[in-house]
Amino acid sequence: MHTGRFGVPAGVGDGAIAVGVAVTLLVAGLSGNRPDVDLPGYALLVAGGLALAVRRRAPVFVLAVTGLCAVGYQAVGFDVPAVAFLFAVYAAVRAGHRVVTVVAAVMMLAALPLAALAPPQDMSVSEALARARGALELAWLVAAGAAGEALRQAERRADEAERTREETALRRANEERLHIARELHDSLTHQISVITVQAGVAVHLARRRGERVPDALLAIQEAGREASRELRATLEALRDDGKTPPRGLADVPELVERARITGLDATLTIEGQRRDVPAAVDRTAYRIVQESLTNIARHARAAKASVLIDYRPDALVVQVDDDGRATRDTAVPAGVGLLGMRERTTALGGRLRAEPRDEGGFTVRAELPVDRTS
Repeated sequence: MHTGRFGVPAGVGDGAIAVGVAVTLLVAGLSGNRPDVDLPGYALLVAGGLALAVRRRAPVFVLAVTGLCAVGYQAVGFDVPAVAFLFAVYAAVRAGHRVVTVVAAVMMLAALPLAALAPPQDMSVSEALARARGALELAWLVAAGAAGEALRQAERRADEAERTREETALRRANEERLHIARELHDSLTHQISVITVQAGVAVHLARRRGERVPDALLAIQEAGREASRELRATLEALRDDGKTPPRGLADVPELVERARITGLDATLTIEGQRRDVPAAVDRTAYRIVQESLTNIARHARAAKASVLIDYRPDALVVQVDDDGRATRDTAVPAGVGLLGMRERTTALGGRLRAEPRDEGGFTVRAELPVDRTS
């Protein structure tokens, strides 16, 4: 909800101003020592003030209503200043309707003397002009319009300053990400590559001489390869400028097809009625499938894999199974991939289960809450 000064909601403040102006106009009308009770005139006074309650939402409408009410109560003999119209001029100019406001002001300046001359009033043209000037001075109009324009310009400058600050912060964040990416590339990539190459050469030479390759050397070689892959992924994430459209459920078939190309018998099953889901859920589902298929290709030694996307009324279920070498006694790996999937799922208020299957192989199952209105 939009709030004005002192934390008061804008609607409450506008309502209070409208009631205050309506009461002021009514008191001014009652103090005019009129011998008769003119209910239509009093109604116009009150209506003109109360119309200001919606001046933010419909400034041009309020400008027209307050102007007509002012002309109306002048025509029936109420010599009351057009205070509500001045508030409406301020609101319309602040909202950016300058041309409409100028036209309405000129029409009011012309209509008020004619209203003062309307029957049953009996006054001369000079008296009518004097009364119109008393009801709406040109200086009042200029002041109201100038105040509205000044505030409009101040708000525009504040919005521009806020936008500039956000753009500056985003640019600095992008520069920092690129700087970190360069530092990581320069300091780590070369060293990890040297370690991996040297370990690979040592393994190759040992096998060529018919010697047993030490387990520690094989572990170093595999760790170097894994570190290179993880570092590459990290550098890609750091260099991502956000201009590439985010991947989502629509791209899952492409993941499955790529897995098939590598020789994995991968299938995709979609259950439930397809529908749009929140963007965060859409991206998380894609990442879970991507990471699961990547882990299967790297570690599972599986021949088959199945991907299930189940659209439920209150959740999206993503499940990836394989028939790899994992058994019930296999410890669940504590790798970065599973940790990332769990963090993404937990951030959305969901649950993730990653464990060996009874029949062999591994399963990853995520339940991502979906708003029923989405």
